Amino acid sequence: MKNILITGGAGFIGSNLAKKLVDKNYNVTVLDNLSPQIHGENPIVTSPLYNSIRNKVHFIKGTVTSKEDWLTALEGQDCIVHLAAETGTGQSMYEIKKYVDTNIGGTALLLDILTNIKHSVKKVVVAESRAIYGEGRYYSEELNQYVYPTARTEDSMSKEDFEVKYPGCRKPLKLVGTTEDSLVHPTSVYGITKQVQGQLVHLVCPTIGIASVSYRYQNVYGPGQSLSNPYTGILSIFSTRIKNRNGINIFEDGHETRDFVYIDDVVDATILGIEKEEANGHVFNVGTGVATDVLTVAKTLIKELGIDVPITISGNYRLGDIRHNYADISLARNLLGFEPKWNFANGISAFVKWVNTQEVQEDKYEISIEEMKKKGLYK
Repeated sequence: MKNILITGGAGFIGSNLAKKLVDKNYNVTVLDNLSPQIHGENPIVTSPLYNSIRNKVHFIKGTVTSKEDWLTALEGQDCIVHLAAETGTGQSMYEIKKYVDTNIGGTALLLDILTNIKHSVKKVVVAESRAIYGEGRYYSEELNQYVYPTARTEDSMSKEDFEVKYPGCRKPLKLVGTTEDSLVHPTSVYGITKQVQGQLVHLVCPTIGIASVSYRYQNVYGPGQSLSNPYTGILSIFSTRIKNRNGINIFEDGHETRDFVYIDDVVDATILGIEKEEANGHVFNVGTGVATDVLTVAKTLIKELGIDVPITISGNYRLGDIRHNYADISLARNLLGFEPKWNFANGISAFVKWVNTQEVQEDKYEISIEEMKKKGLYK
């Protein structure tokens, strides 16, 4: 397979994947709508991501919700890496139709075309998300079993009780890595759309003779991510706040954790899914298998950037956010030979070095918070 179509290929993951595939002598086509939220109003001027691929790939400006754009992009393709999506857990809770139309509707349109129109596609690789797991996987010593807590209630969080609960358990639950066969129970609209994307691809593709692969990416970061988008990417949001000499507001108590995975590792894992037949039909977690708390992230960025700004642990919270989640990557390690090369310390250093070469972006964080407050989703 030499001809690869990447939807959302001008985005953070997509552009880095495109460049690596071009270096490996693949013929890469990118379909992307160049969303102003990510690329600014004039991408040639304001989007390093777009400019990094503009003269290296066959670029089609279009949307995955357009049949005509799909038909143009699919011509002659061997493999589709479907990354195009609206992203952002918080924003998805009040722009519901937009997220469903793009993420689910765009995927359904692709599969409808592949089912009913002649094409040369042999494999579809789709991005799911760690968001589909909701609150993740825990072990209860009392019950002697793994349990999957449901979404935290506003009543509990309003009392600054942020940890997850499970019926019949009085002792604290032990956080463990989320495996691919863990319960899927998203707590946000975004998570639901990513779940359905993966289910659609794995359901339809085998019936029409196309291999399917999906990846549940953890919190992806690294050089090149949007520093102006206030809706997704805690590292970019915090970095832009710090560069503007604005304080950091830490939600909850600062001990909520995420699995931060460096962009190069994500690209390498995705290419393994394109190239290896062993990947076909499988879902893979992509992360580091290490949980890092948000307060550590803020302190590390302040130290690495060398700009001292105040940190406030506010107790604020967003409905739909999860408390903890980190990946068990055993399946990708054993089946694909995937091994993360970047730990958090090295990754943050590389990220900060890149941030220091970029123009300081306007800090739109407060605008995003006001939007959530108006919708009753930020407390």
